[in-house]
Amino acid sequence: MKKLLLTVLSVFMVMSLTMSAGAKTFKMGLDADPVSLDPQVQLSGGMLQLSHWVFDPLVRWTQEMDFEPRLATSWERLDDLTMRFHLRKGVKFHSGNDFTAKDVKWSFDRMRKSVDFKGLLEPFEGCYIVDDYTVDVKTKKAYPLVLNMATYFFAMDSEFYTGTDENGQPKDAILKIGESFALNNASGTGPFIVTNRQHNVILEMKRFEDYWDTNSPGNVTEFILSPIKENATRVAALLSGGVDWISPVPPQDFARIQSDDKVKLVNINGGRIITFQMNPNRVEAFKDVRVRQAIVHAVNNEGIVKQIMKGTATVAAQQGPKGYLGYKENLTPRYDLEKAKALMKDAGYENGFEISMMAPNNRYVNDAKIAEATAQMLGKIGIKVNLKTMPKAQYWNEYDDRAADMMMIGWHSDTEDSGNFSEFLTMCPNAETGYGQYNSGYCNPKVDELTIAAQSETDVEKRTAMLQEIEQILYDDAAFVPFHWQNHSYGVKKNVQAQPVINAQNFPYIGDLVIE
Repeated sequence: MKKLLLTVLSVFMVMSLTMSAGAKTFKMGLDADPVSLDPQVQLSGGMLQLSHWVFDPLVRWTQEMDFEPRLATSWERLDDLTMRFHLRKGVKFHSGNDFTAKDVKWSFDRMRKSVDFKGLLEPFEGCYIVDDYTVDVKTKKAYPLVLNMATYFFAMDSEFYTGTDENGQPKDAILKIGESFALNNASGTGPFIVTNRQHNVILEMKRFEDYWDTNSPGNVTEFILSPIKENATRVAALLSGGVDWISPVPPQDFARIQSDDKVKLVNINGGRIITFQMNPNRVEAFKDVRVRQAIVHAVNNEGIVKQIMKGTATVAAQQGPKGYLGYKENLTPRYDLEKAKALMKDAGYENGFEISMMAPNNRYVNDAKIAEATAQMLGKIGIKVNLKTMPKAQYWNEYDDRAADMMMIGWHSDTEDSGNFSEFLTMCPNAETGYGQYNSGYCNPKVDELTIAAQSETDVEKRTAMLQEIEQILYDDAAFVPFHWQNHSYGVKKNVQAQPVINAQNFPYIGDLVIE
């Protein structure tokens, strides 16, 4: 009996040591803390990151901009208005409750009450239960982006969030300001359970033992998130070994991180296009396509990526990046100073003219430096630029007033779709419909026609052709001055396998993270 007991104890000790050896604590330093544990309270990058850690969507994006199953195992379009989702069986919430179709419908209906998500869900009629593991999502009219939107459909535990809290307040209340049950309590199906939350101090999570994705390679068992607002402090925390991962990485510290043999810099195209818009309502010359083409040819955006962005951006010549339906491989950067001068001469502006230019100085990465470089480049074709840069808090009021002849704007598509760029940036401005809300005056009726048609075209091949035709028109028209798509940059320890879990949306899938 004593020998048997010793054998059992020996086996237990070996198992404990093995489990201990496999346990990995992961420490992340971000520039901000998620504002809540409620995935529907705010449509922001920080909250969507958290949602992928604590909750799960029906589907999620891959690095190749495809969709992969999560809580939905498959889906099919029944007709132009209906997409059917088949749900994963055997999934548990952190509370121990079973995940079923009622949780998807409850979460969908609650999300429609959120001020931040209401606009995204405007095309939808509703979510309907077919059986315990099947739901139909219906739209008001033919809508091609149902799967894109399904990446926002995170399932909440309907039973957990039903009833009233200790203050008598409904547990399902969505509050941006003040206390709510969902602010500090969470029950999702995601890879991590929140164990401690002190807002703006620390967020601690542990691996969910009953997590459904048993095929995940992730070996993080404890996840500690610390908000580190100051760039220098965040970088120092990584270099000293205090954290395993930081984001964002300030460009001025790229070289420092790359030269340290204990850490590495990891990048991925983030899809946010940085542009300058030309206002033809303020400058007569901007109505001439030859002048617009001259400006685009005068701007060395490849040089800006190399010298100012230090190679951590992707040079752009169109709105949507590679992976979007509208992307055209043949649309390439056009820097050619001699051609730019010839175009100016052909348009009758050989002696140039004078314009005003505005840009923010703390909104986009190196925004002021990009603006300064652009002003110098335009000077080489005779365009004298009066540049003014300012903090983003002041800049957006000036932008709304279109207070300068050329103004900088960056844009990331909420739907991860090319059409979104056109709807806001290049369709003819229309105060009644809201189209062209951030367009400084460019207008081509054909772009409007194609953009609107693409909104209801569910045939992927036909829709791709429409969106690519739009990009070609904008390219030929020199509708705007393209610079680059901003990359997401991460500083991580050498043993952290970050590359497989990052994506263009900046939602690192830490549940799948491997630490060697």
